[in-house]
Amino acid sequence: MRLHLLLLLALCGTGTTAAALSYSLRGNWSICNGNGSLELPGAVPGCVHSALFQQGLIQDSYYRFNDLNYRWISLDNWTYSKEFKIPFEISKWQKVNLILEGVDTISKILFNEVTIGETDNMFNRYSFDITNVVRDVNSIELRFQSAVLYAAQQSKAHTRYPVPPDCPPLVQKGECHVNFVRKEQCSFSWDWGPSFPTQGIWKDVRIEAYNICHLNDFTFSPIYDKSAQAWNLEIEATFDVVGSKPVGGQVIVAIPKLQTQQMYNLELQPGKRIVELFLNISKNITVETWWPHGHGNQTGYNMTILFELDGGLNIEKSAKVYFRTVELIEEPIKGSPGLSFYFKINGFPIFLKGSNWIPADSFQDRVTSELLRLLLQSVVDANMNTLRVWGGGIYEQDEFYELCDELGIMVWQDFMFACALYPTDQGFLDSVRAEVAYQIKRLKSHPSIIIWSGNNENEEALMMNWYHISITDRPIYIRDYVTLYVKNIRELVLAGDKSRPFITSSPTNGAETVAEGWVSQNPNSNYFGDVHFYDYISDCWNWKVFPRARFASEYGYQSWPSFSTLEKVSSTEDWSFSSKFSLHRQHHEGGNKQMLYQAGLHFKLPKSTDPLRTFKDTIYLTQVMQAQCVKTETEFYRRSRSEIVDQQGHTMGALYWQLNDIWQAPSWASLEYGGKWKMLHYFAQNFFAPLLPVGFENENTFYIYGVSDLHSDYSMTLTVRVHTWSSLEPVCSCVTEHLVMKGGEAVHLYEEPVSELLRRCGNCTRESCVVSFYLSADHELLSPTNYHFLSSLKEAVGLCKAQITGTSLNPRLCSQTYREEISNPKKITSVSMAPASLSALVFQQQKLMLPSQLPGQANMSHMDLVPVAALGPSLEQLGGHHLSAR
Repeated sequence: MRLHLLLLLALCGTGTTAAALSYSLRGNWSICNGNGSLELPGAVPGCVHSALFQQGLIQDSYYRFNDLNYRWISLDNWTYSKEFKIPFEISKWQKVNLILEGVDTISKILFNEVTIGETDNMFNRYSFDITNVVRDVNSIELRFQSAVLYAAQQSKAHTRYPVPPDCPPLVQKGECHVNFVRKEQCSFSWDWGPSFPTQGIWKDVRIEAYNICHLNDFTFSPIYDKSAQAWNLEIEATFDVVGSKPVGGQVIVAIPKLQTQQMYNLELQPGKRIVELFLNISKNITVETWWPHGHGNQTGYNMTILFELDGGLNIEKSAKVYFRTVELIEEPIKGSPGLSFYFKINGFPIFLKGSNWIPADSFQDRVTSELLRLLLQSVVDANMNTLRVWGGGIYEQDEFYELCDELGIMVWQDFMFACALYPTDQGFLDSVRAEVAYQIKRLKSHPSIIIWSGNNENEEALMMNWYHISITDRPIYIRDYVTLYVKNIRELVLAGDKSRPFITSSPTNGAETVAEGWVSQNPNSNYFGDVHFYDYISDCWNWKVFPRARFASEYGYQSWPSFSTLEKVSSTEDWSFSSKFSLHRQHHEGGNKQMLYQAGLHFKLPKSTDPLRTFKDTIYLTQVMQAQCVKTETEFYRRSRSEIVDQQGHTMGALYWQLNDIWQAPSWASLEYGGKWKMLHYFAQNFFAPLLPVGFENENTFYIYGVSDLHSDYSMTLTVRVHTWSSLEPVCSCVTEHLVMKGGEAVHLYEEPVSELLRRCGNCTRESCVVSFYLSADHELLSPTNYHFLSSLKEAVGLCKAQITGTSLNPRLCSQTYREEISNPKKITSVSMAPASLSALVFQQQKLMLPSQLPGQANMSHMDLVPVAALGPSLEQLGGHHLSAR
């Protein structure tokens, strides 16, 4: 039964109730293994691995080869138990529930030695009625089964046909059949992460007691009525009425800054009841909208809601509500077959700039509020506006989405299915439906989330036949695919959230995929939807290898993390690019060779007689290679936003793979484990700048495009300079007449045959000179200074050795104001250079940058000095010389 009222509600925090109490069971529990031979205390929230480490029974799980050494932990069956006394008189309460916000993953729950339920889904919230078994003094047990063994059992029991893949590639050193358990998929291993299938209570667990009725769930969506030109809010509240009589009362809603306060009567019948509430906000009141970072403010409105019910029951909630619209535009494009694929926020087309988010740690109890803010602040500091929460990880904690709301980070939210086919037996579907319904309710109120996506790469896996399914068997798997993502997940999204679009997969052809029966013959088409693109063999400096797609939601290149990050989890014998450790840490087949190959195309590989120096220089050079490769590809996508070439283009998104690391290992990330910035992240500050000149060559002609994410047109000039590698002074320079940069477009600004450019600049050759260019107005720099190499840097002529010194200050020794300034990447306090050094061109902006790191962790090692200018390292390093930092 549903009760419909005209009313507005919003939920963001816990209010007060006159007839309900909550008692958290967080804190110390007892943990024992399957045969009882090992017993230890453990924290909740937490997991077995963390408990063993905290008790000194194991080393850091990330140290050297411990992902293999500690595999036994995940293969055992552990039990969590606790005895506790409830600090209130239990007999006075009509209903008592046990609430588990997150259980990882397969468990049987006993309360006072009575089995009250089971869990099989890490992503669901569980509620069990314990009214008839609870006492003043109680015991609780969660008897876990190994997720690895459970997954194997479920796979074996699925006898009708196989559901691939069985196991990950051997190089990943992972566990099998992860697609048969509703658990963080990458916890069984991935090509950038270890295998740590954890067990434990990873979120809050508590006792809730109440009389009369209780508010169980509460969510809302802002809806803009175009015809009325007014905002509405749709709210859904779920109550549990425990008495035998209806409960009446009234609701008072107040949004002071919108001059809104309304009161309504309501009556709740016994049992579980859903109340749908609706409010029109007067069109005469100005509502400020939420905008993505770089496009406006993230305005929100405080709201209070008070339920005054029979029996003196008061339930009060407070919330912050944001208003914004989102549209996914798929429409014909003149001069190109297919459809567009881009987002409008508040009616304005937005180019999505950003990256892909993976879990910040294998052990979620180590992901602190400070770490989340550090990582997400690094996103906006690099001029990004979007993160894709990838489908092989987890639905992130509430604080992640709250920070994205606050910082203006748009979220592309995958459901947690990735790189696999999945079973569709009824038990599995029931678990998935509960998971999806819960996550929609939990997350739909966040303005940062702009789209739901059913899975990561599963449509492509199926239709490109990654798993070698015979053509005669394919209809079975297509049927299962449609059953899971269309008839279940999509159905739940459409019923539960009408405020944002849904696509079945990424990559996908969007509307074309729907037209083809929910699976497309080529899900990675350049003419529809989004694409994932990886190419480690072609020269990444050649922009012609990249797809001129509608939207690039994954692309990237690997690099190693800095030596200061690696040395924390390795020993001296590991410090070689060909060591057992280096091979073990690389989970992408051929990854180390691919990095050296790509670097060797344009840089001289290190050949020091000192093995440690060679290792440090090599891993540093992988970061240089990665940064320049992703820069080239990203700039190609950004300059392709406004044009159609050979019937392709109108690219409106660039999300490189990946933002962050889950451990200390080679990966595609721009942020190392813990948050330190790689070279790529510094480059991203520039190539994601809101106003950017992009240079490239085509048929020996040099072009510059201007790219603008701004909402307005601006008049400016373009300055193009040519330098020799051996001098700070340009050998020639030209400034254009005033140009009008159109807001929200990429436009052609400049072109010149390279031969003419070199002739005009005296004795320049491709090997001896480099081009720099920037946008300005009234002598004020409006864009980063960008660069174009006329040859491979290993062929550059005239490089000089830079003499660079840097000084950093420990934030703990500074004033509070200064600590705040250097907790994020800021200027090194002192920089000096030999005036004749060509490195000065690289450091043209007169600053070096330290990676973003936690206060007190500044480390001026060779790997930690990172220049902000687009070239990255010193040019001597690129030519085979070594950058010294003191």
